[in-house]
Amino acid sequence: MEGVVEFMDKLGNDFVIKYDALLGGKGVKLMGEHLKNKEEAIAYAEHCIQRSGKVVIEEKLVGEEFSLQCITDGKTVVCSPIVQDHKRAYVGDKGPNTGGMGSYGDANHSLPFLTQKDVDEALEITQKVCNALHEEFKDLYKGVMYGGFIATKDGVKLIEYNARFGDPEAINILPLLKTDFTELCRAVINGTLADLKVEFENKATVVKYAVPKGYPDDPVKGEEVDISEVPSNVRMYFASVDREDGKLNMSTSRAIAFLGIADTIAEAEKIAEEGVSKAKGKIFHREDVGTAALIQKRIDHMDSLRQ
Repeated sequence: MEGVVEFMDKLGNDFVIKYDALLGGKGVKLMGEHLKNKEEAIAYAEHCIQRSGKVVIEEKLVGEEFSLQCITDGKTVVCSPIVQDHKRAYVGDKGPNTGGMGSYGDANHSLPFLTQKDVDEALEITQKVCNALHEEFKDLYKGVMYGGFIATKDGVKLIEYNARFGDPEAINILPLLKTDFTELCRAVINGTLADLKVEFENKATVVKYAVPKGYPDDPVKGEEVDISEVPSNVRMYFASVDREDGKLNMSTSRAIAFLGIADTIAEAEKIAEEGVSKAKGKIFHREDVGTAALIQKRIDHMDSLRQ
């Protein structure tokens, strides 16, 4: 804890505390939201150190987050459609953080609250990090560079990278991939990504997760979820479920992702909502993921920051 309190004082109330470990997207707490005062912040920092040996304290950035998942052979970086995830458990961005309650992407592969400059900055940051990895380690990083970014009044800032696809963000992009995925992987391995034309369909996507009641803090376990009435135009991706005696039973995490694909976000949201609403059991979902009202809230937020 040496220097921790002094660093908090330097940042005022604009800081974030994170575990230096994998906790399924649930290890982050924001001062002023999850942490009500300095005493709670200090106690959480101590808890992080006791649990994982380290704690990360960062400046709090105000803006709208988005995910840019790129694929690289260590030299060439290819981006996929941009997606926005929804971490909070409940409608209106309320409640505790989760692994992701749903996500959406637009047919133009950007998001309604982003500018082309935002998109270009995020891709440029990823390319620079890719180059820096090569320069520092004298080796090529090959695979996924999944960047968590935030658009702020001062431009795009990097929050983190993951060496994997996102969940649920991968569900938005991979079904739109027109290029053969095996050929894409082969180009990454062989270092020939620059020679491969990587294409994604110009479609909007909305993903909504059905999760067990009580998730994420006190979820029910072993309860059945019935998907027999889900329409055939809804794609389902099974997560934390098991099939036992012909029944689909949930464990304690996100159970099933419901994907809608259409020409517009509104149409894709309608498909996803109809699908998840037809699932039966001790479950809930965020009805507002991909809705016009929530997207307008994002647009208004960014407009107010950019003024």
